[in-house]
Parts: sequence; C-alpha cells; structure tokens
Amino acid sequence: MILLLEGIVMCFLLLIVCVIGIANGPVNLVVLYEDDVQERVVELGLITKEQIKKNFIITCIALFAPIFIVTPYMVYGINGATGFWDGFWQMTIILWIAGLFDRFFIDWYWVGKTKAWIIPGTEDLLPYIPRNVLIRKWVGTIVGYPMMAAMMAGVMLLF
Repeated sequence: MILLLEGIVMCFLLLIVCVIGIANGPVNLVVLYEDDVQERVVELGLITKEQIKKNFIITCIALFAPIFIVTPYMVYGINGATGFWDGFWQMTIILWIAGLFDRFFIDWYWVGKTKAWIIPGTEDLLPYIPRNVLIRKWVGTIVGYPMMAAMMAGVMLLF
C-alpha cells in the first residue's frame, strides 16, 4: 500500500512539472516534442533555439531530480529498505506507477486527446507522439525504469 502511495506522489510531481511547464502555453515545453515541431515553433517565432536549450536543462532537472532524489529517499529513508534487492524492487514499482501515469494519462489522454498541448501552427504535425516514439517511451518505462532503479539501488549501497 505504501508503494502505491509513493507512486502516486511521483505521479503528482510529474503532473506539477507539466502543469507549470505549460501554464503559459505548451510552447515552453516544446523540448518534449519531436524535432519537427520544435523547428516549426522556432520558424513561427514563438520561441528561440536558445530558449529551447535553456528550457531543456530546466525540464531535465525538474523531471529527473524527483526520480533520483525523492524515490531513493522514500524507499531507503521512509520505507527502511536495506540492501540492493529490497531497494531495487521498491523503486521499480514506484517508477512503474509513475511511468504508467505518464504513458496513459499524460501521453495518451492529455497530449493525445485534449487541446492543452496543441501549439497553434503545428496542427499538421499531429500526433505529437508518433507511434515509433510511443514504442520507445513504453520500452523506456518497462525496461529503462528498472535499470534506473538498479543504478540507484547500487549507489545507495555506497551510503
């Protein structure tokens, strides 16, 4: 039960990053879009390449800091995990919960079914998450998150 709650915390943190990121329009999170959309947004004068680079750094910090700080803290600090395997499986479950939220709620519903992420002038480039990217995201969720959990569990053994 605690892992479910911790997974929901991670979902909430991801949601907050996205909500803040698109608060003044989705152009600010164009770093999450494919290159063709980014190029079009620059051509339309909605953002500069320099601002995209700056937003990329901010977005990476905002997305990955909770994964690499909050998740191990919850597992080792709150749950009292000891050793590699205990930490690994707990972090994997938490990250999978957040990953499923990202794939289903954010990617499939919010980006794919609502107008919240549509950038005017790029509608001809829809869907913003093409099939090959969606497949890579699913592989990243299913395989990549356990790899990150293994890395974090290994690092936690050093402490």
